[in-house]
Amino acid sequence: MNAPVSPPTAARHCKIAILGSGFSGLGMAIRLKQQGEQDFLLFEKEAGVAGTWRVNNYPGCGCDVQSHLYSFSFEPNPNWTRMFARQPEIKAYLEGCWEKYRLQDNTLLGTEVVQMRWDEHAELWHLHDRAGNHYSAQFVVSGMGALSTPSIPKLKGLEHFSGEVFHSQQWNHDYDLTGKRVAVIGTGASAIQFVPQIQQQVARLDLYQRTAPWIMPKPDRAIREGERTRFKRFPLAQKLWRGALYGILESRVIAFAFAPRLLRMAQGIARLYIKKQIKDPVLRAKVTPDYTMGCKRVLISNDYYPALTQANVEVITDAIAEILPHGVRTSDGQEREVDAIIFGTGFTPSDPLPRGAVFGRGGVDLLDTWPQGPEAYKGTMTAGFPNLFFLMGPNTGLGHNSMVYMIESQITYVLGALKQLEEGRLQSLEPKREAQDAFNRKIQGTLGSTVWNSGGCMSWYLHPVSGRNCTVWPGFTWRYRMLTRQFDPHAYHFSRKHAAHPAQSNALTLDVQEVSA
Repeated sequence: MNAPVSPPTAARHCKIAILGSGFSGLGMAIRLKQQGEQDFLLFEKEAGVAGTWRVNNYPGCGCDVQSHLYSFSFEPNPNWTRMFARQPEIKAYLEGCWEKYRLQDNTLLGTEVVQMRWDEHAELWHLHDRAGNHYSAQFVVSGMGALSTPSIPKLKGLEHFSGEVFHSQQWNHDYDLTGKRVAVIGTGASAIQFVPQIQQQVARLDLYQRTAPWIMPKPDRAIREGERTRFKRFPLAQKLWRGALYGILESRVIAFAFAPRLLRMAQGIARLYIKKQIKDPVLRAKVTPDYTMGCKRVLISNDYYPALTQANVEVITDAIAEILPHGVRTSDGQEREVDAIIFGTGFTPSDPLPRGAVFGRGGVDLLDTWPQGPEAYKGTMTAGFPNLFFLMGPNTGLGHNSMVYMIESQITYVLGALKQLEEGRLQSLEPKREAQDAFNRKIQGTLGSTVWNSGGCMSWYLHPVSGRNCTVWPGFTWRYRMLTRQFDPHAYHFSRKHAAHPAQSNALTLDVQEVSA
């Protein structure tokens, strides 16, 4: 990343800078405002809020967690129209939250923060946006999420392709796919949603599959008007329904994390599903995974397999050898001409930030402290980077339940930390290295026996170099909520300022005993 333009001498200062306006950023901003905190800025690089649910707008985009659970607990929505909400409805929900809590005056739209540096003397963060503007903040809360950077494989010759190329997150709605020959590379969560949609438009669809995903039927349906009316009239009914959904999804972690042998029954159901929807034995063999279910993200769809059986679709499992100016050549030497290439290859949760973006104590680049992939104390803070909080941070991802539950747990923890500093008249905090190391040793030890680590596949849960799982929370989500319910000052170093303004003096480093005194 290029260094930003030299900032003006007078920076705009705020107490708390929040990066991103998806569930994480909006949730943090709303909870701060509910507690009376007004001195914060919400930075959003796009022209509007909603984060990933704004930028991901490909055909068929939707959520694979039930809508009544994939929403804030403090802002229930009785008006969901489907069991599994689609992208426009989720985007509208988040925009409605932003408007209801009047966050407009705290939000900087079209403002992409490209670099942050910790100032050890003033004990605050300096932030620079792409336009060269300079800001400062005592605290930074990163709500950018792990699924924000598209993963595009390095394919020989891609730069010479003469047709249209885009990733599912950067869908080109101005490009008409009607009658086109299209190569779709990747068969992840996005691809299984958009492939059935575009299959009906294109002349030919070549689907390049490296690893077949496990897919289960999607229990989706429209929510009847009478049901919506009941939820409006009786909020407790919606709360109980949300709780029931949580319990059902939470029970799945027993198989994923503690007893992977139980997944054999689910695999049997998935194989029957394939057999029912695909009659061609050759195609059936191609789409049947050869690893334990859950090792990669389990997907849900009712129309993906039927789309693959259509006459204009070919599933190709040979590796891509080269992208040609007018097509794709596979390792068997076959060349297929195409007009467009669409990547459904997901994101890079193991490398969520580029080098040169975040510099902490001593000017150290954040990536240099993560040689084996991202890690943090309780998935929220990293030693050497004071006053920097991560929401949806390392090892807080899920393979079985709603991420909104984890996000709200982390927000509670961050609020606890801010309260500790406010009450103690403290300027900064950062986790002790020994606390962070001990936490991550325990996490990695627990992950070893889970299906995410031992299921026999290479997934985006694992770091591509170290093979370390730096993505998934290895157990029940309620255990994580218990861990984050109360802030634990004994795991942190603190500093206190002599003067009122952070730039006026040096800091004193304190341990928890001094903070509590």
